[in-house]
Parts: sequence; C-alpha cells; structure tokens
Amino acid sequence: MSPELLVLTITAASLGFFHTLLGPDHYIPFIVMARSGRWSLVKTTWVTILCGLGHILSSVLLGTIGIALGIGVTKLEGAESFRGGLAAWALIAFGLVYFVWGLRRALRNRPHTHSHVHEDRADHIHRHVHTQDHTHVHAAEKSANLTPWILFTIFVLGPCEPLIPMLMYPAAKGSLFGVVWVTGVFGGVTIMTMLSIVLVSSLGVVLLPLRQLERYTHAFAGAAICLCGMAIQFLGL
Repeated sequence: MSPELLVLTITAASLGFFHTLLGPDHYIPFIVMARSGRWSLVKTTWVTILCGLGHILSSVLLGTIGIALGIGVTKLEGAESFRGGLAAWALIAFGLVYFVWGLRRALRNRPHTHSHVHEDRADHIHRHVHTQDHTHVHAAEKSANLTPWILFTIFVLGPCEPLIPMLMYPAAKGSLFGVVWVTGVFGGVTIMTMLSIVLVSSLGVVLLPLRQLERYTHAFAGAAICLCGMAIQFLGL
C-alpha cells in the first residue's frame, strides 16, 4: 500500500467514525423506532445496515458519475447539499406525522375501568384499553412493515458529505483500486459505528423503567425523529 493510500485509508476510517458519531440522524431514528415498534435485534440490525448501505451507495453513485463525467467537486457538493436538505425535511415530516399518530393512539389507548354487577350481586371492576382490544391487527402490521422502507428512502436521500470531496476524488487520482478501497473503508466504518451505537442503545433503553409511559413510545419516537431532522436542517449537525 502506497503512503498516499495509507493516509487516505486512515482519513476514511476517521471520517467514517466521527461523521457518524457526531450525526444523530445516523442512529437516533433506529433506536427510537426499534423501541416503539418492538423490533427484535435481528430486525434492528438489518434495517440499520440496509439504511446505511443506501446512505453510502447513493453518494458513491453520484461521486462515480462525477468522476466519469469530469464534473467539478463544487457542483457535486451543491447536489449533495440539495439532497441533504431533502433528507432533513423528510425526517421532519415523517417525525411530525408519526408524533401526531402516536399521540392520537396514546390518547385513545388510555386505560380505564368499568364496573359490572354479576348475578350473585357481586361488583366486579376490570381495567382495559379499547385500542388494544379492538384495533385492526392488519393495519398495525402494514404500518410496521412500511416504516423501515420509509427510513431507507430518507437515508438514500441523505448524503455522506465527506465522501465525495475528501475521499473519492483524491483516490481517483491514484487508481480504481484506491477508489474502491477507500470507499469501502469509509462505508464499513460508518455502518459498523451506526450498528454499534444502535444496538448498545437499544439494549440499554429496554432496561429503562418506562412501563408507565409505554403507550407514548410512538409519540416520543416521532418527536425524536422530528427534532433530529430540525437539528440537521437548522443547526447543521
């Protein structure tokens, strides 16, 4: 490995780690959706990996086209910035809609009691929740199946900002192997960092005493995703 490629490799690994760690949009949506949707660790893992691949490969495709056509870095950065804005607004919109749906569901899901008098004149009080008893199961299943694909679409829109200007173009000046290698290192570290944070946090969240707030988990998830999108759009995170 040449000294230049070694430097690019270290840079790719460092940027992949810190870019992911400092970007809450890379892991918060998966943590909160896994909790509210009661995803298994297997489902959480494959959804995170799938979205991470979409996130990286979309920028790889744009960068490859730019290299092939000789498009300037500035123009590609403009395209990435536009995609970043779309992804941020998509997170805001999805989070807001999910928050409203979750809040409405929580209010309908408020536990209450009923008193019944049996034939032996004994009073009997039971506690139940209407939506748990009567909500259509298939509608809930469709919503659960659709959510990962919504996240995937949003992550495909979201750019990997450092990838094109700082990795792909310097690597392209060397060799095709350099492009593939540096991109692979960046992508691998990014996805592994995402997955590590998501899985550790998901295991930790399960241990929190949140039983009394259980019915609000969807609303909390929507609010967290919405705030995440707002942080990206307005704070530049």
